[in-house]
Amino acid sequence: MAATKEFSVEEKLSSLLTLQKIDSKLDEIQILKGELPMEVKDLEDEIEGLHARQTRIEEEINGIQEFIEQKKEGIKEAEALIKKYEKQSENVKNNREFEAINKEIEMQQLETKLCERHIKEATEEIAVKASQLEFAKKAVATKEANLTNKKTELEKIIGETEKEEKHFNVAATKARANVEERLLTSYDKIRKNFKNGLAVVPIERDACGGCFHSIPPQKQSEIKLRKKVMVCENCGRILVDTDLNDSIEVK
Repeated sequence: MAATKEFSVEEKLSSLLTLQKIDSKLDEIQILKGELPMEVKDLEDEIEGLHARQTRIEEEINGIQEFIEQKKEGIKEAEALIKKYEKQSENVKNNREFEAINKEIEMQQLETKLCERHIKEATEEIAVKASQLEFAKKAVATKEANLTNKKTELEKIIGETEKEEKHFNVAATKARANVEERLLTSYDKIRKNFKNGLAVVPIERDACGGCFHSIPPQKQSEIKLRKKVMVCENCGRILVDTDLNDSIEVK
């Protein structure tokens, strides 16, 4: 069974610091992109929602138009029955038959008026829906133009940084492989705690390079010896000495 290589504390710190510097380069690229990726995604979601709304309104308008056609057919049927009853009234034999036919004619006339009222209300509703549809179409056009601009801007940044980002992503993967799992877990947890993503920082002007909390001289001396991994008592970041920090550069 092959023996697992034991890394010195200095090697561990060097690996962590290298990873931090690579991740910081990747963070800089993400800062260049800014909120653009999120803005593009939000716009795409909004446009999808507007398209769905547009489709729904169009379906509602079609449904109302079908309703109007049904009512127009209802009017035709009622008018045909009125003519039929009027013709029958010419051959009635008594008042009872005449009154029954007149009642049928009145009912069909009432049905005609009711259909006409429904058509009028439905036509007014279509006008409202058409206005909503026009608004949705304009909103889609505006959002799509905005999306095109945002995508163009984002693609330009991606084009300028793609090679660099790929390089640092590969480098980050290699660097992570050189950090033991326990330290890597701590490193990732600390990075998530701070907006600037700094988990490993040098001592600068006798203070933590992350939170600027003063570091006592005795602790600074221990950090320079690189005999154990030490953290800032105030913010919890991993501390390294200036010489080690200056000796590691990523390109």
